[in-house]
Amino acid sequence: MSGKFKVGVIGGTGFVGQRFVTLLENHPWFEVVCVAASERSAGKTYAEAVEGRWKLNVQMPSSLKDLVVKNINQVDEITEQVDFVFCAVDMEKDKIKAFEEMYAKKETPVVSNNSAHRWTPDVPMVIPEINPEHLEIIEKQKQRLGTKRGFIAVKPNCSIQSYVPAIHPLMSYNPQKILVSTYQAISGAGKVFKDWPEMEDNIIPYIGGEEDKSENEPLKIWGHIEGNEIVKADRPVISAQCYRVPVSDGHLASVAVSFEKKPSKEEIFSAWNSFKGKPQVLDLPSAPKQFLKYFEEENRPQTKLDRDYENGMGVTIGRLREDSIFDYKFACLSHNTIRGAAGGAILIAELLVAEGYIEKK
Repeated sequence: MSGKFKVGVIGGTGFVGQRFVTLLENHPWFEVVCVAASERSAGKTYAEAVEGRWKLNVQMPSSLKDLVVKNINQVDEITEQVDFVFCAVDMEKDKIKAFEEMYAKKETPVVSNNSAHRWTPDVPMVIPEINPEHLEIIEKQKQRLGTKRGFIAVKPNCSIQSYVPAIHPLMSYNPQKILVSTYQAISGAGKVFKDWPEMEDNIIPYIGGEEDKSENEPLKIWGHIEGNEIVKADRPVISAQCYRVPVSDGHLASVAVSFEKKPSKEEIFSAWNSFKGKPQVLDLPSAPKQFLKYFEEENRPQTKLDRDYENGMGVTIGRLREDSIFDYKFACLSHNTIRGAAGGAILIAELLVAEGYIEKK
């Protein structure tokens, strides 16, 4: 690959934006040339814009400290600079939908961390190891938008990426019912403990909108393209409860599942251990070598010990056992701001480049 793709991070001063710029530092394919944010941050250097608001436990990239932040509404100026953008803005959903389409219509692909377009029928919502074939809908989307290279692709909600990857290798056994409880880190709310002292020694049994997302987004992931849209699957039926827990990073899920054809434990272990997706086959830069890892220890996975597995891009599983109501139950874990947010979006962008959907301007 001759020269790197020029990338913009829209919403680059927020929590997920900060994760984007750190993960993109020294990326072999992508170079951040533009960071854009709200009017409050525009015109400042990146270091000035995030002063007192840097939330990660790693240093901000030195190459971006003196980069002047642009206003996210400077669409013409930004799109002239970049080959594509990542989007992680904090706005009302309807405004985000219009905003991302505005960038796409300027012939600039948008890889979005936001939820606004997840249910737009011709926008692919992708976990690269699971449904890369949904990228084929992009050609239909471009026809609707009237673009030649501009389009929108999104990643799903962070909570489903703890358990959907563990279910997916078992789809040939036709899972019928899933009961899942997710125990979600405070970084999923864009917080650290100094911002949210009420979370210390506390659990909140409600996260707005999460249960609906956890029950329905997997059905689009497991759906299929029909004409100009992605049609969601009608099975499995999912019941979810989502809890905010006093953990900095990492979403843990407790899963129970019933199958039409019950596999043996050995068949489940074999499916998990042998699973590879397109990112592994293509050896994409951010792809985990081993996407799924099963722990034999009874007390794993643990959030603090295992969230950084495969640089935060892998999913860990443990405690598989038969259940008295469902067929099986188990626990699984993913890093919510890496695999579940910025890292997952970067992997989507790598797949889009590898498959020829994103080219240099």
